[in-house]
Amino acid sequence: MSFEIIPVWKQVTPELTQELREFWERNKALSNGEQADMRARQAVCIGRGEDGKICAVGTAQLRILPRLRQPTYYYRQFFDPGIRGQHQTVPFARRVVQTLQAYNASLEKPESIGVVAELQNKMLAGRYIGATQVEAGFIFIGYSPRNCPMFVSYFEGAELKPPAPLRRARNPGAAASGRH
Repeated sequence: MSFEIIPVWKQVTPELTQELREFWERNKALSNGEQADMRARQAVCIGRGEDGKICAVGTAQLRILPRLRQPTYYYRQFFDPGIRGQHQTVPFARRVVQTLQAYNASLEKPESIGVVAELQNKMLAGRYIGATQVEAGFIFIGYSPRNCPMFVSYFEGAELKPPAPLRRARNPGAAASGRH
């Protein structure tokens, strides 16, 4: 099954929000309506199947990861089970990165240096074991606190910003003494 990849970043309508909600509910991905609505506002690209229904979505949220101390878009991707395993992950992710890079380049002051992906899916994590994923345009940067491999795709010409301050532990003494 092939599908059309459609950029929707910053153009999510109430109708599209409802479609995405139905997509996530149908696939038992997000059951909370508020969470689904929030995630829908983060949609970068959607995939529409030949029947016109949404079959894939990529979302992003601007974040500063302690590891990088730089603003990046934290990327999530979800495919309908019927289209998984058809080698669409990389083309879809590349289109998301292109969309975010174009948006970022259009800003007077870029807000991000690239896109970070945390591979929570064990099958994908087992498939993408190289430190550099040339085809996808991502490079390995370490493991998340959930022990999932993390990759970043830097935007062309991205310049580092002053490092964001590290957050201090809420109760540094508790960690040192073993108290929680």
